[in-house]
Amino acid sequence: MNTPVERPSVLFVCVHNAGRSQMAAAFLTHLAGDRVQVRSAGSAPAATVNPAVVEAMAEVGINVSAEVPKVLTVEAVQASDVVITMGCGDTCPVFPGKRYLDWELQDPAGQGVDAVRPIRDEIEKRIRGLIDEIAPPAGA
Repeated sequence: MNTPVERPSVLFVCVHNAGRSQMAAAFLTHLAGDRVQVRSAGSAPAATVNPAVVEAMAEVGINVSAEVPKVLTVEAVQASDVVITMGCGDTCPVFPGKRYLDWELQDPAGQGVDAVRPIRDEIEKRIRGLIDEIAPPAGA
């Protein structure tokens, strides 16, 4: 009997968990399926996901309208293999043995869908690279 390979887990963190981290989590879930465990959170979560983000993601066939911004917890960081911050500064707790990446991305807060599209497309590109690195398809 084969031992199942442990799925890598990724946590996306931004301030409001209403834009960049929601898009990144949705792309990773959409593109990697069950090969990766995905979480997202914010250091100061908003009440709802940015409507322009919902619209921009719908344009590429991903529905994030039911997502709810979540507060960043120490437990979420501890349970993740890779922590990707997106402009939350030093509010993210750091633990030894975790891999930390900081993706400098424009904040979509207060922006219309035209301004969100290039941010969305950059996030998708980075997510595809991340998947190739941490969860390549079986047999790759």
